[in-house]
Formats: sequence, structure tokens, C-alpha cells
Amino acid sequence: MKLYVGNLPLSISDTDLEDLFSPFGVVTSARVITSRHTGRSRGFGFVEMLRECGQIAISSLNGKQIGSMVLRVNEARELPDKRSSGLH
Repeated sequence: MKLYVGNLPLSISDTDLEDLFSPFGVVTSARVITSRHTGRSRGFGFVEMLRECGQIAISSLNGKQIGSMVLRVNEARELPDKRSSGLH
């Protein structure tokens, strides 16, 4: 299951993100999305883990305050492929 994690403090690293989710199960991937231009965090990321563990993580972490930020955690939705929708 791929999870979207929004409202991350800008200081959070990939390792920090993995550590945040690991109490709920094995994390197969944790990535904070960064700006191509600055290399700084864009304030969101993605975590992959087993579906059962992901559901528990969502219910445990969504709305949790980390520093001054309130996390938004939900199942990631795939964006439509722009090539197949006719948008370029």
C-alpha cells in the first residue's frame, strides 16, 4: 500500500519518515519529495508498506501533530497519465 504523507515539517528526512511509520510494520519505501531546483523538502512524501499495516498507520498518524505541523496521512491516489488523457 502506498501512503501519501502531507504537512511534513521541512526538516524531516527519508530516514525520519521511515522511523515515523516503522512502529506500524515493515516500511518497504519512505521518500520525502524535494524540489528539483532547490533540493529542499516540498512538505510531503510517500511511504510504502503492507496494506494492513498501512491502514493502522493511517488511523494512528493522520491528524498527529509533529512540531507545528498536523500530518495528513491517507492512501496515495495515482495521478492520471497526462499522455493518455490528451493533456500535454
